Amino acid sequence: MSYRDEMITVALGKGRLAKKAMALFDNIGLGVEEIHDPDTRKLIFTNEKENIRYFLSKGPDVPTYVEYGSADIGIVGEDTILEENRNIYEVFDLGFGKCRMCIAGPESARSLLDSSHLIRVATKYPRIAKNYFYNQKHQTVEIIKLNGSIELAPIVGLSEVICDIVETGSTLKENGLVVLEEVVPLSARVVVNQVSMKMKNARITEIINALQKEIRNAD
Repeated sequence: MSYRDEMITVALGKGRLAKKAMALFDNIGLGVEEIHDPDTRKLIFTNEKENIRYFLSKGPDVPTYVEYGSADIGIVGEDTILEENRNIYEVFDLGFGKCRMCIAGPESARSLLDSSHLIRVATKYPRIAKNYFYNQKHQTVEIIKLNGSIELAPIVGLSEVICDIVETGSTLKENGLVVLEEVVPLSARVVVNQVSMKMKNARITEIINALQKEIRNAD
């Protein structure tokens, strides 16, 4: 049996990352037309000819599917990789979906970040926030986990600052907040299951090389 006969499964985080990733797979001849149908309710899409299938999931679940082998390859944001901390190979940076993980708050909170005061940090990303404050800044903070509208927290007095993704900064500005510190730059990454990398190495390497070549040609 040729290595090309092995079925490869790719997990995609729903939304903009999935659309951009599928455009890449289309360009290297591994696309599935049906996945672009805006009315489809399907979650799994297969290219039988090329022995590759894709499924859509929530972004934070992609590293889990990859770690447990439900997917051989995943396309996901670096923020999710850092927060989920799964046993997977992070293979390369796709170069799109660029943004930053930042500490933000009112300008008046800037001095608190360089002091010994115990401050509260609201975030959707407690692991990233804890690692930044405890291991990089060596500052003790109280982490408050929220699920949405993080910008609200300092406005209503729940926290002094927030740790969140910043793209343009317009949402912060509209709410009277500013970027105080940058934690880490973010973008979309390709991740691979550790067993798949060994057992299906030739096929996965071929796909990765094709994606990297396509990205280089597009620059």
